[in-house]
Amino acid sequence: MTSTVALAGIHVRFGRTVALDDVSVQLERGVTGLLGPNGAGKTTLLRVLATALAPDSGTVRAFGTDAGDSAGRLALRRRLGYAPQEPGLHPRFTAFEFVDYVAILCEQVDRRARHAEVRRVLHEVGLDDRRSARIKTLSGGMRRRVALAAALIGNPDLLVLDEPTVGLDPEQRLRFRELIASLGQQRTVLLSTHQTEDVQALCNRVVVMHGGRVRFDGTPAGLVEVAQGRVWTSTRPPVAALASWQTGTGVFRNVGSAPAEADLVEPTLEDGYLLLLDGAPAAGVTA
Repeated sequence: MTSTVALAGIHVRFGRTVALDDVSVQLERGVTGLLGPNGAGKTTLLRVLATALAPDSGTVRAFGTDAGDSAGRLALRRRLGYAPQEPGLHPRFTAFEFVDYVAILCEQVDRRARHAEVRRVLHEVGLDDRRSARIKTLSGGMRRRVALAAALIGNPDLLVLDEPTVGLDPEQRLRFRELIASLGQQRTVLLSTHQTEDVQALCNRVVVMHGGRVRFDGTPAGLVEVAQGRVWTSTRPPVAALASWQTGTGVFRNVGSAPAEADLVEPTLEDGYLLLLDGAPAAGVTA
């Protein structure tokens, strides 16, 4: 599948701190998960892609345009929906008023058509019955939905979501997964998250960042493969393991360098992620 968005050689530095170090990523239609620990550079990368931050060097191309000049940035912004981790919702606005305000910023000047679009996106995120409620009265999950509705104004081709499931309970997270999976069928979605289960459930591709660099770029199955032969169970905690914990059945589940006679078990995406951050090699790693 042809890429719709390409970031090449992106460098960003804040003082002496290198936030992004020669990052290159290509995105296609569907949902791509962006994993990494705090400080890995995920939010900085999303801000660059959303044209909220200009890189020190490197290029951002999307849908045939170069975001390095003002005309290209404007063209990308007109096809972009961005939901930052802290969306800055005005607590005194109603859900409808806030999304309508964003629609005005998105150059929707015809009032009747704009209000129809606001109702459409609020319906898409399941807020029909709460659109007149002030944001300060909404739950955390509903506020996340308001932010996502604002990002969907104009039916964007590229959707950039920064930690959209943070603070949600399991039911709310499941509803978000349903919605994001649906959105990814027709557009390019980049989803930054700490939840490996979200990536496993939603994404056809995963990018792992650590220390401002891309450490893995491939399928979720490829990330699971990093841990093949390195996850085992035991009746006692091992002397040396990257991670070890006692499960509800009383046995210990261990991740790391398995002993020769270990009782190996099938790894998960989280196991592969942990080992990758610990320096395990994998196909798809950017050196």
